[in-house]
Amino acid sequence: MATTNNIGSVTTPAPVHPACSSGTLGRHLARRLVEIGVRDVFSVPGDFNLTLLDHLIAEPNLNLVGCCNELNAGYAADGYARAKGVGACVVTFTVGGLSVINAIAGAYSENLPVICIVGGPNSNDYGTNRILHHTIGLPDFSQELRCFQTVTCNQAVVNNLDDAHELIDTAISTALKESKPVYISIGCNLPGIPHPTFGRDPVPFFLAPKVSNQLGLEAAVEAAAEFLNKAVKPVLVGGPKLRVAKAQKAFVELADASEYPVAVMPSAKGLVPEHHPHFIGTYWGAISTSFVGEIVESADAYVFAGPIFNDYSSVGYSLLIKKEKAIIVQPNRVTIANGLSFGWVFMADFLSALAKRLKKNCTAHENYSRIYVPSGIPLKCEKHEPLRVNVLFKHIQEMLSGDSAVIAETGDSWFNCQKLRLPENCGYEFQMQYGSIGWSVGATLGYAQAAKDKRVIACIGDGSFQVTAQDISTMIRCGQRTIIFLINNGGYTIEVEIHDGPYNVIKNWDYTALVDAIHNGEGKCWTAKVRTEDELTEAIATATGAQKDSLCFIEVFVHKDDTSKELLEWGSRVSAANGRPPNPQ
Repeated sequence: MATTNNIGSVTTPAPVHPACSSGTLGRHLARRLVEIGVRDVFSVPGDFNLTLLDHLIAEPNLNLVGCCNELNAGYAADGYARAKGVGACVVTFTVGGLSVINAIAGAYSENLPVICIVGGPNSNDYGTNRILHHTIGLPDFSQELRCFQTVTCNQAVVNNLDDAHELIDTAISTALKESKPVYISIGCNLPGIPHPTFGRDPVPFFLAPKVSNQLGLEAAVEAAAEFLNKAVKPVLVGGPKLRVAKAQKAFVELADASEYPVAVMPSAKGLVPEHHPHFIGTYWGAISTSFVGEIVESADAYVFAGPIFNDYSSVGYSLLIKKEKAIIVQPNRVTIANGLSFGWVFMADFLSALAKRLKKNCTAHENYSRIYVPSGIPLKCEKHEPLRVNVLFKHIQEMLSGDSAVIAETGDSWFNCQKLRLPENCGYEFQMQYGSIGWSVGATLGYAQAAKDKRVIACIGDGSFQVTAQDISTMIRCGQRTIIFLINNGGYTIEVEIHDGPYNVIKNWDYTALVDAIHNGEGKCWTAKVRTEDELTEAIATATGAQKDSLCFIEVFVHKDDTSKELLEWGSRVSAANGRPPNPQ
C-alpha cells in the first residue's frame, strides 16, 4: 500500500497496523482516505456511525478530529481540502447529514473534493416498513440521499458488502476527477464485517489525465494568438477556476511570456503570485484596486482564465467588459470573443501552448506604471483615539509572510483582506461564490490542521462568529496556533450596506470571556481586547512573541459605521441589483 499526497505522485509504503489487518469495509475506507492524501477526518459521533469511527481510529495514519457540530465539521473539511487537495467528514444519518449539507453545498460551489461519509441505518432495515429514529418518521430512508443529490457529484449508499468496494472507490475517484464533494452512506452494521473484496490494501488510484483534443487545442491557440497579437494593449485576468483546472503554473507561464499586466478576480486572490513583476491587483469593476479597473476595462483585448461572473463578482452586474474583446478560458473550453468556441480544450494545455505563440506586449503594463500612484498610508491613531479598521489592516499587512495564511470571513473582511498584498507563498482563502456567514471558523480549523507549517490569520466579524463559535474549542484541543482577529462592530455590517434594518443589530457578547471559558485552562490559548492602536500593537507583539505557540484571540472594537469604501460602493450596487422590479409580463 502506497501513500500519496498528490494524486499520481507516490511515496513510500505506509505501515499496516495490526488492528486494521482484517479485510473489512471500515478498514478499506480508512486506508483509501489515507491513500488519497487525507490525514485528518472531521467528525461528530452518532449511534449510526460509531462502529465506523472505531475503524477510522484504528488506522494509524488517520487522525479523527471531533467537532462541536456537523456544520463546522463540513466547513473544516472544506478548509482542509483548500490546503491539502481533498478533505473528509463523518456524521450520522439524517440529523447529521442535513446539518452538514450546507457546508457540502458550499464546497460544491467552490469546486472542492470533500468526501462526506454518513453512518446509515442497519442494512436489514432497508425495504422494510420500519420507522427509525433520526428520520422524519416515515419508512422511506431516501430523504437524506435525495437532498445530497443536488450538492454532490456522486452518491453511494452502501448496504450490501458485495458491491461496497466498487461503490466506495467510484465515489472517491469521482470526487477527485470532478473536484466536487461526494456522499457515501455506510450501513451501521457493515464496517467490521470481512469480505473478500477487501482482502488487500486498496490499490492507489490511477486517474487518467485529461488530454485536450489536439486539433481543437491547435485551432484554439491559433485563433487566440491571432486575436491577441494584433491587440494594442491586452491584459490577463485570473479567475477562481484556475484552481480546479490546475492551471496556476500555466497562467504564470503565459504572464511571463506575454508581459501583459496581470490582474485577478476577487475570488482568485491567492491563486496568482502577487510578487510577479506584472501583477497589478484585483479587478472587481467599480471597486477594483486603484488603477486596475481602468487598465482592464480600457484594454482592447483581455484573457479571462477561469472566471465566474456572478452578481457579487460583477458588483451587481456592472462590469464594463465587452464580449467582443474577451477570450474566456474555462477548465475545458475556450471561447474567442463573439466568435469561435472550442470544446475539450483544457485550460493548462491551452495557456501553456498560447504562451509559446504570443508576441511580448507590455503596453498596458507601461500605461499602468505611468498612472500608478502608491496607496496612501492610514493616518496613525492619536493616543486613546478609537481604533480604525484601516489601521487594523495596516498592522495585519505587516504580519504577513510566506509562513502565514489569511482566512477572510464573509463580510467587510472580504474587502479589507482583498487589499492585503500577499508575500510569496502566503496562503489566502475565502468563500465568495457561496458566501455563507460563519464559514471561516470551521474553515480555519480545517486549513490550520492541514497546513501546520503556516500560522493562520483569520479575520472574522462578530455576527459571523456567533454562527459557528463553538469550534474554537476544537482548535485549542488540536493545539493550533491561529491568530483570530474578532472585529466587533455590533452587527451584520455587510447586510447593513445592502439593506439596513433592526435585524442587522446583534446582541453583543463578551467574546474574550467566551473564549476563555471554552479554553477552561486546557491547552494553549491567549485572549486580548483592543480598542486603540497602541493596544493593537502590544497584542500583536504578544501573539507573535511570547504566545507564538498559542491560539491567540484578539477582539478588536471598532465603530459600527467604520467600513471599507469598497463595501459602501459594492453594497449600493448589489442592493440595486437585488431591488430590480419584475420585468413587464
